[in-house]
Amino acid sequence: MAPYRIRLYRDEDYDAVRSLFARGIMEHAPAMYRHVLCLTRVQLGLLSLFWAVCAMAGSWLLALAAVVLVLAAMWPVIHSFSKSFVTEALVADLQDIDSYYMRAPDSCFWVVEAGGAVVAMVGAAPTQDLERPGPAMELKRLSVSREHRGHGISRALCGEVLRFARARGYGAVVLYTSTVQLVAQRLYESQGFRKVLERSPSLFSRLICFHLIHYRLQLPSHP
Repeated sequence: MAPYRIRLYRDEDYDAVRSLFARGIMEHAPAMYRHVLCLTRVQLGLLSLFWAVCAMAGSWLLALAAVVLVLAAMWPVIHSFSKSFVTEALVADLQDIDSYYMRAPDSCFWVVEAGGAVVAMVGAAPTQDLERPGPAMELKRLSVSREHRGHGISRALCGEVLRFARARGYGAVVLYTSTVQLVAQRLYESQGFRKVLERSPSLFSRLICFHLIHYRLQLPSHP
């Protein structure tokens, strides 16, 4: 892998950052689809459909075709669900990165550059601590391009946010990840983050048992 460096976000990074974030989120759509297929209620529903069509049509081929059609119809629904997260972010903090992160108090945004291209990113911004009264620093939008994963970049970006939070006197760093982002969960837990809360952001997410997981890391007190 080409040498990489972490630097502060610049205006010319805008399109690359938004594209990197969108690709990273959409890469989780297949994992979410597999997650849904592994749900007991979904498997029982597909099995019931198979036997119901078999009983009514007297053909296991038609029953199998019905199951395949349902499976095919589920994919665009899951894909659209993933895309909604991208759309929400692109019209929120990633709409004006400079204002939200670079000019706001106690906020910052970093990118990782390798070979002249932006290959990773992370942001930090104040938020409310859900576990203890007072503010916390939130680690946001951590994403690494597929071809640059496995080289410690995510860990390095986490460290950047932790140093930033400590330097500004914050007592905790919080973040959100999702049920299907297993690699991210292992990374955060290896850094000392612990799960605080799980919630479903919508009725559909509750139906498919998709949760946003709130992580928290208590920072050492200043002497």
